[in-house]
Amino acid sequence: MKEVFRSTSSKAVLILAIVLIAGFQYLFWFGEGGYHDHQTLTQQIQQQVEVNKELKERNRILAAEVYDLKNGIEAIEEHARLDLGLIKPHETFIQMSTISTHYKPIYINPNAKVDLTTNETPADPRIP
Repeated sequence: MKEVFRSTSSKAVLILAIVLIAGFQYLFWFGEGGYHDHQTLTQQIQQQVEVNKELKERNRILAAEVYDLKNGIEAIEEHARLDLGLIKPHETFIQMSTISTHYKPIYINPNAKVDLTTNETPADPRIP
C-alpha cells in the first residue's frame, strides 16, 4: 500500500479527493439547500400544517353556521335571542348571574328615601 502513494502525482490526487469530499460534505451540511435548511423548512411545514388544520376546522364551523342561517329558522331565532334579547309573547325570561361567590351584597333599605341626584339620604328632621 505504501508503494501506491510514493509518487507525487498519486499524493496530489489523494489530497484533491480529500478536499473535494470535504467540500461536498460542507455543502451538504451547511450550504444553501443543505441539511440544516431542509430541517428548518420541514419544521415550518409542520407548523403550517397545524395552522391549516385549525383554520379548516374554523371554516367548517362557519360553513355550518351559514348553512343553518340560510336553511333553518332555529339558528336565526337563537341569534335573535342571544344577541338582540328577543323574548316571545307569554314567555318568561330568566337571566343567570355570573357574579362570583366572593361578591358581598349591599343591603339597601327599600323604605329609605334617597336623593337620586346626590345619592344621599336626606337628614331626618326628627333627629336633633
